[in-house]
Amino acid sequence: MRRKIPSLQALLCFDAAARHQSYTRAAQELALTQGAVSRQLTTLEQFLGVALFKRTRHGVALTSSGRDYATQVATRLAALEQDTLDVMSTQGSARVLHLASVPTFATRWLIPRLPRLRAAAPELTLHIDTRTRPFLFADTPFDCALYAGTLDQISQWSGTQAVKLLDEVVLPVGAPGLLQGAAALEPQALAQLPLLQQSTRPEAWRVWFDAQGVSATNALSGPRFEQFSMTAAAAMHGLGVALVPLLLIEQELARGELVVLCDRPLTNARAYYLVRPEAPESPAALQAFQAWLVQAARCGADNARWDDLTPQAPNSP
Repeated sequence: MRRKIPSLQALLCFDAAARHQSYTRAAQELALTQGAVSRQLTTLEQFLGVALFKRTRHGVALTSSGRDYATQVATRLAALEQDTLDVMSTQGSARVLHLASVPTFATRWLIPRLPRLRAAAPELTLHIDTRTRPFLFADTPFDCALYAGTLDQISQWSGTQAVKLLDEVVLPVGAPGLLQGAAALEPQALAQLPLLQQSTRPEAWRVWFDAQGVSATNALSGPRFEQFSMTAAAAMHGLGVALVPLLLIEQELARGELVVLCDRPLTNARAYYLVRPEAPESPAALQAFQAWLVQAARCGADNARWDDLTPQAPNSP
């Protein structure tokens, strides 16, 4: 059955004219004459049976229907362009993965390990975008996702299956100067210091102090930051104490820019998972990436046996 889709040239002309609100500037962008753009848009409006533009004293403006259609067309053209670039960049290779990830985990844990993945499997190309909430894989180009949450949250992500990678160990950290020569600080001492708040986990400090049996009137007070990378940077520069997952600050701890102030972890059931669409069988690239991720998660930062991390696909999905 023939698809009811306008010509690509007409859609490109419409997208450019909608963005510029001008046939002339659209023609300049596309290296066409204004007359050619006008004819394409007239044909498109006749095909749709809807007016997309209206004349104004200053040129043209989108109609209400035109604005709605322009939003949809721009999204589809961008996706088509990205798909084309993907094929061009990999010379047709099928070993391409689109990964959605919580941002700090991607920048602090995954990306520093990717050179090892590239060395072992140079044909595997990984595209990474950030997502902080569950989504429907069918509505996105993503093949898999790295997500931080509890098992209950993971189980509620419909149409997916997940592999647990790492438990989340969260401890109070800060600049070394806060210790003032001591090996560690007691929870009562931390309650007297500025507390850095994580906007995505506003109750974290209160839960931690409650678990220590300490009354902290400032448990919900202090500057707030959206991402753990920001909170860690603020702690590193002496702005206060942060509750941060240790796996996200491996480099700062190794360099001595941050230290654990009190070795009493925040009790929670959160972990990092690889989430993928539920299916009888996954693409070979996804199977290989999952196998490598599981191995990488099992290797500690200090004693990682990187030579063993070869991305072989598992026997079953």
